[in-house]
Amino acid sequence: MADFYQILGVDRNATQDEIKGAFRRLAREHHPDVRKDDPKANERFKEINEAYQVLSDPQRRAQYDRFGTVQHVPADDVPGGGFGPFDDIFDIFFGRRAAGVDRDAPEAGADLRYDLELSLEETSTGVEKTIEIERLETCPRCFGTGAERGSAPEQCPTCGGRGEVRRSQRTVFGSFMQISTCRTCGGTGTVLRDPCTQCRGSGRAAAKRTVTVSIPPGVDSGMRLRIAGEGEAGLRSGPRGDLYVFIHLRPHPVFQRQGKDLYCTVPITIYQAALGDDIEVPTLEGPITRTVSAGAQPGTVITVKGKGMPDARGNRGDLHVRLDVRVPTDLTDEERTLLRQLATLRGLSMKPQRRKKIADKVKDILQ
Repeated sequence: MADFYQILGVDRNATQDEIKGAFRRLAREHHPDVRKDDPKANERFKEINEAYQVLSDPQRRAQYDRFGTVQHVPADDVPGGGFGPFDDIFDIFFGRRAAGVDRDAPEAGADLRYDLELSLEETSTGVEKTIEIERLETCPRCFGTGAERGSAPEQCPTCGGRGEVRRSQRTVFGSFMQISTCRTCGGTGTVLRDPCTQCRGSGRAAAKRTVTVSIPPGVDSGMRLRIAGEGEAGLRSGPRGDLYVFIHLRPHPVFQRQGKDLYCTVPITIYQAALGDDIEVPTLEGPITRTVSAGAQPGTVITVKGKGMPDARGNRGDLHVRLDVRVPTDLTDEERTLLRQLATLRGLSMKPQRRKKIADKVKDILQ
């Protein structure tokens, strides 16, 4: 059998810290993933691993020092539950242990989503909304322990509080350790003999809560607001998650929004378009008066500065008013006569149209 002390490069009086330090250094240097081009790297790494398995365990090291050899000791029979080189390998290459060490660390609660529909007027000025959400709160009966009052979580008898079960297997390639989450405790290392009757041992219970959300001016569909600390309660005194409010803009009967600008359409008569007029234009704050220049064409746009939506800095966009020139369909005989006279003055020859009889109108409808 190879000299385990020589393999690790330590003397026979080396402390456990010295042995552990030597193993970490050699594992980094000779790991097959590091020395991919070295065909002997895998064999060398297995030697280092085997030496550390023996020398890191007082019982097996004493047997080796006395007899120069060591019998295979199952992982469950090793003091400390067989914690050995695989823990250190995870430390070396992943910066943490394989499992169990952080199982009691606080765990942040989950974030929540709420979809909120707003009107254009509300997003223009900003508004406060009170919403109701359902979330997991720290159980008021057991205060998050999961145990019924008067009891406490106990160490898992299967894994001894480690949260994992380790079994060593010997194959033709050497000894390998299989690590799996403890099925009894689910990896927590503790079991509840008397779980809380309200939360059934989870440590949290569902509850409805009302939250006031301040909506700033100018928000638009697709935006989200983060309300810190209004998500679900954390585990083991962990911080709360956050609440994300997603904004949805309700369609407006008059205005269409594009960024900071608003758009609308205002109908005018051909007389107003031809002669010009003062018309009433809608805005979010109420109607205002604007002048239509004589000769305005269909589709003409009047821009009203500063009557759009605000941005995050309070600067407002513009309102764009499209003129929809409406042609009358119910002219009187007198109006037709006047329009023909106007056409004659403009040098146009208008062919008189025969007014349809009632029978013709009915026929048109039935076709």
